[in-house]
Amino acid sequence: MVVFSPSILAADFTRLGEQIKRVDEAGAEFIHIDVMDGAFVPNISFGFPIIKAIRPLTKKVFDVHLMVEEPARYIDEFIATGADIITIHYEADRHIDRTISYIKSKGIKAGISLNPATPVEFIKHLIPKLDMVLIMSVNPGFGGQKFIDYSLEKIKEVKELSEKYNSELLIEVDGGIDKSNIKKVVESGANVIVAGSSVFSGDNIENNLMELRKVL
Repeated sequence: MVVFSPSILAADFTRLGEQIKRVDEAGAEFIHIDVMDGAFVPNISFGFPIIKAIRPLTKKVFDVHLMVEEPARYIDEFIATGADIITIHYEADRHIDRTISYIKSKGIKAGISLNPATPVEFIKHLIPKLDMVLIMSVNPGFGGQKFIDYSLEKIKEVKELSEKYNSELLIEVDGGIDKSNIKKVVESGANVIVAGSSVFSGDNIENNLMELRKVL
């Protein structure tokens, strides 16, 4: 089964509540929330008040992707806002094993994200304790970028580690996914698809999501 996690970073912020309800009704399983701090990435996005405000709008899984320095400082606050999965960047946490263990101790699913140039090998020993690995197929910080082709090889590497160490692992891919490449992404081993512009562009969210599913 392939899970869709539309990224609300690409939504119309003037109609954010409405658009979250529409992706919910269109059958998206997760809601992807990109948190940016302006330090780890050159942009700033959602904070605790926004996530807390939108939590009552849907019962779908809140897939919270922390693109922030020293994410361990904020885990409790993101749990309090209603996060179901918290994904932190390998590159942003010097004690990532400890942070992953802490997230899981709170009953929340834990993931690690890798920037495009970060080798999969770096997280090999963490695979058994992870719920998700997020492969960034663009450089994080901005929406609308072009998919980086070598990401497909990284997805395959994570899939091989999953088959060896953790068959329940979610393999998420984020960045530049559309109808032209989604099938290759899934065939490489991804089972969670983050789609931003390809879902929220125009004003036909339901049809956009359906068209992505039809390709698979």
